Order: sequence, then C-alpha cells, then structure tokens
Amino acid sequence: MDQMWFGAALWLLLALVAVLLANWMRVSTALSEIVVGVAAQLILGALAGANALGAKAPWITFLAGTGSVVLIFLAGAELDPDVFREKWKESSAVGLIGFAAPFLGAAAVAHYLLGWSWRASWLGGVALSTTSVAVVYAVMLELGFNRTKYGKAILAACFINDLGTVIALGLIFSPFTLRTVAFVVASLVVFAALPFVTPWFFQRYGGRVSELETKYILFLLFAMGGLAAWSGSEAVLPAYIIGMVLAGTVGKDHFLIRRLRTLTFGLLTPFYFIRAGSFVSVPALIAAPLVFVALFFAKMGFKLAGLLPTVRAFGYSGHDGIYYSLMMSTGLTFGTISALFGLNHGIIDQNQYSHLVATVIASAVIPTLLANARFMPRHLLPAREGELKESVMGEPVGDLES
Repeated sequence: MDQMWFGAALWLLLALVAVLLANWMRVSTALSEIVVGVAAQLILGALAGANALGAKAPWITFLAGTGSVVLIFLAGAELDPDVFREKWKESSAVGLIGFAAPFLGAAAVAHYLLGWSWRASWLGGVALSTTSVAVVYAVMLELGFNRTKYGKAILAACFINDLGTVIALGLIFSPFTLRTVAFVVASLVVFAALPFVTPWFFQRYGGRVSELETKYILFLLFAMGGLAAWSGSEAVLPAYIIGMVLAGTVGKDHFLIRRLRTLTFGLLTPFYFIRAGSFVSVPALIAAPLVFVALFFAKMGFKLAGLLPTVRAFGYSGHDGIYYSLMMSTGLTFGTISALFGLNHGIIDQNQYSHLVATVIASAVIPTLLANARFMPRHLLPAREGELKESVMGEPVGDLES
C-alpha cells in the first residue's frame, strides 16, 4: 500500500512540475504534462527500469481513463447552443472540412508513403484529423475571444471537427455485433431523455452540499462508458455526446462546471496526459525522424488546404481567416486519445504511436505560436479588460458581440 501512496505522490509531483513549466513557457498545461511524461519515462526508465513510473498500474489506468472521459464531457458541455444555432452552416462546413481533409490526406500519406497497413493508416488519419478543444479554448479564454461571436464560432467548429473524429473512431474500429446494436439503442434513449430528466432532477434534488449533481454526471459517464467498453467501443465516445446534449443545461451552470473543472484538472487529467506522454518512445523518434516530418506536414498541409478557402467563403479574410484556420489546425486531446486507443487495441505499434503523439504535440504548439505571433486579429479583441474575466462566484461578466 505504501508503494501506491509514494507512486501517487510522484505523479502529482510531475503534475506540479508540468504546471510550473506551462506557466513559464506560456503553453497549455495539458501539453506540458505530455512532455513531462515523455521526459519522466525516459529518465526514470534509464535509472530504475522501464516500469519505474508504473504507467500500466490498474489504479493509474483507471484515473487516467476517468480523466479523459470527464474532460471530453466538459468539452462537449462548453458548446454554446445559441451561437451554434446562429452559425450552424459555418460551424458545420468548417468543422467537417477540418476533419475530412487531414483524415483522408494523412491516411493516404501513412499508407502510400510510410508503408503502414490500411488499418494503422486509418487510425493515423483519425488521430491527425482532430482540433484541440483544450488548446483553442485556453487561448480563447486567455485573450478574451471566448466572449465574442468570432471566438464562439471557432469553438463551435472545433466541436463539429472532433465530433467527426469521435464518430470515425467508433465506426471504423468498433466491431459491429449485437452488443453494438444494444449500445446504440441504449445511447439513443439516454441522449433523448437527458435534456428533460436532468433539469428536473437537479431542480428537485440538487443544490446540496452532498454534490448530487457531480455524482449524477459521473454515474452517467461511468455507466455509458462501461456500456461502450462492453460493446467493444471506447468510453470517451458517449461522454462527448452527453456533454453536447447537456450543453444547454449543465453547460450553463457555471458553479457546477467550475467544480467539475477543479476535480478534472486538479486530479484526473494529469494522470491521463502524463501517462500518454510516458508511452512515447524517444529512441523510435530519433531512429526515424522523417516519419514525424511526413506526418506533421500531412496534417498541417491538408488541414490548411481545406480550411483556408472554406473559412474565406464565410467572410473571414486576411488575418481573421488565417488565425481561424491555424486555431482549427491545432491538435492534442482527441489526437492522443485516438492514438492511445490504437495502441491499446493493437491497431498501431509503439513506434507508430510515438510518431503520432509527437506529431499531435507539434501540431498543438506550432500553429498556436504562429497564429498568436503573426496573425492575431487584434481588432476583434474585447476593448475592456474587465469583460475578459469571470466574477468571483463563476458567473460570466457581460457578453460581447463581434
């Protein structure tokens, strides 16, 4: 038992180091946690053996899995239904092109140029088709774009992009059996009932110190995640849909969202991202650097080739359109989830996983730095600093039209 406590202390120490590095380097904490995981496994593996970090321990695997599920739920719950209804054509077009272009292009590059099997190539296409809601939302929040229609439109397009990734991951790699049918039917019933049952249940029994709302949401995520795993799918798939379905209710409860964020980012997601980074093989990257280069340019090239004209068609010209496209070209959370899914299910090997995750990390850093350094549409930034912040109690201050 003492080894478990010492192990937990080590992982949280790594999480603290990741936060300090993120603050110092001004990057996403999730990104720094992945990098810390890579470095920790490399150093501890050399000093104390390959299993020194204990990334495959059942309790760490459970915490990491819970972190990914709740994070994906929060990503779906952050969808603004009003903005999506207003700009559904734009969000759908940009999101679908942002998914399809790199999905097909990266899969073709992986198969025909790198010689991967078709199954591994499709998995690579899924992993590189994503847009990082975590990175984009953090940037929008920091700059204040999240209070403008411009920023909300980008976030809505991100959700459509990642919804395509979620559906592709489920349809291509999940076996279609009677269990699949049972999962789909049960999911449709639950998704249809949640918008009506949840508000009534919270209003009647919620608002107590016992945190009934949190328990209710975790129950839903665990139950549907277990059903997804039983059917041969992945637990994160229903979590994203549940978040989107409840965006109009749970997503507008700022107190509840803040409490869930505290639980998720304070304890759970460090285990997920550090664990994902620990599976990256640095020797594999060094041995074949051109694979990483090919995958990175495949993702960025096909993403931008599809996004730039699509974004321009909806009236975003100049820096507005380039910034929009670069933000949509980032990748992190769903990319690492997809790659880890492929590794865990034997679709890709350790070397392919390492190259995919390295590409995902690079796509989180490079487009973000380039967009903010060269193409930020400063004329769309909120004029008053006070409107970028939230009140002490978690209620958003005002709203900006842009």
